[in-house]
Amino acid sequence: MRLRSILALTLFFTPYLAVAQAAEPTLEERLQRLEDKDAIREIIQDYAVKLTSRDFDGYVALFAPEGVWRNGDIVKRGRDEIKAMLQDMFPDTPSDYVNEESYMLVSNIQIEIDGDRATAHSRQLSIIRGLGGDPTPVLAGRYEDVFVRRDGAWKILDRNDVTFIPSPEEWAKKMQEGILTLEE
Repeated sequence: MRLRSILALTLFFTPYLAVAQAAEPTLEERLQRLEDKDAIREIIQDYAVKLTSRDFDGYVALFAPEGVWRNGDIVKRGRDEIKAMLQDMFPDTPSDYVNEESYMLVSNIQIEIDGDRATAHSRQLSIIRGLGGDPTPVLAGRYEDVFVRRDGAWKILDRNDVTFIPSPEEWAKKMQEGILTLEE
């Protein structure tokens, strides 16, 4: 009787065990997931570096050709519009520009991979040289991103730049007037 019970339970649970084993990712799949997350994390960090160094070409190259950048009601579609926005924000940037006035911290990066698409959420804090040379935070927010893999490389498909501090309305006004200065 006991043998029959064990046999019945074994036959009953065998399909569930097979499914559970089949759902385990392979070593190659696990490695690919880690490589994908690392590549996306690098793009998020490169975004901050390219922006603060005013490398406009490098910045827009992080986006897919049809990529979208948005902040509130401001929406820029495609690399040309995104680059024009940067040129408007930082007019008269010399070609040999070296940034000694600001930097950007990006943190709390969370990435979810789904095949050749991914989403990421992160936080950012922009700091500039303030009055008297002191580091002064001027902008804080979060990024809500969609990435796409094209020809083996990850690109930003959609970046929603959500501003907390200053308020989204205050930041939109500053963007239209040109980038921040502390002499306001």
